[in-house]
Amino acid sequence: MSHDDDHPDYADYADYPVPGPRPGTRTRFAEGDSDARYDGPRRGGRVSPSRATVTVVGVVVLLIAAIAFANRSGNTGDDGENAAQPGPNAQPTSPTGDAPVRTAADGIPAGFPRSAEGAQSAAANYAVALGGDQMFTSEGRHRLIDALYVPDLAAKTKSGMDEAYSPEFLANLGLDAEGEPPSGMTFISRTVPVGTTVKEYEDTTATVAVWYTGLIGLAGPESDVPVRTTWHTWTFELRWSDGDWKITADSQKRGPAPVPGDVPAATDEQIEKAVEQFGGFTYAR
Repeated sequence: MSHDDDHPDYADYADYPVPGPRPGTRTRFAEGDSDARYDGPRRGGRVSPSRATVTVVGVVVLLIAAIAFANRSGNTGDDGENAAQPGPNAQPTSPTGDAPVRTAADGIPAGFPRSAEGAQSAAANYAVALGGDQMFTSEGRHRLIDALYVPDLAAKTKSGMDEAYSPEFLANLGLDAEGEPPSGMTFISRTVPVGTTVKEYEDTTATVAVWYTGLIGLAGPESDVPVRTTWHTWTFELRWSDGDWKITADSQKRGPAPVPGDVPAATDEQIEKAVEQFGGFTYAR
């Protein structure tokens, strides 16, 4: 996050509506192709047995041909040398062939490969750590900064973060000056990466953007700050330092955010139990 501005994650918290039901959708069909639900069932001519037989045989022949073609395509004998190269389109997460990460102290992943995929893994996991509830206490925040940022920037980063997580900012989230929630309530802050992309990569530096959704708010009786979802893109500038990727700078912007679905909002108790029962992930590209 940019350390010269207010915390970009939650400063505009009130702008995010609680997901709720949406009106039903009516489909407009092309002229002459009306929906049978409104115009009544269509009447078609009777198909003769001979025509039906020919149709079935044709379908079976096409299916056999498709299977044969697929089997032939899957055995090229070139050991993947002619496989399609990654393009600009979205690609699913897949193993790199190396052990992507190992867990270090305090549950913070470390030991990422020195590769573009390793940089993506690092950025995704750093977003999870920095978007968690540890960032809202001074002790937890400083521990994360020491672990994830380059050493020569850690002190400056701590100072900037402490200013961003001011008592006024914490109060807007229902927390006290120490980052603690009121008695009987649970503060929830969780980041869930949706995807990553490499903007720039060299041997010792990388710029990686992480598109993510998040949960933020207070769960508990009579909460004035209900748990809501957010959507942001978090961009990390990384440098290879002391055998791992470390953050040199980061910034965020809102979105892209999809249209809220039709799922009714859960109660505070349901959200609180879900967060307690479902742990997070270690991400590997």
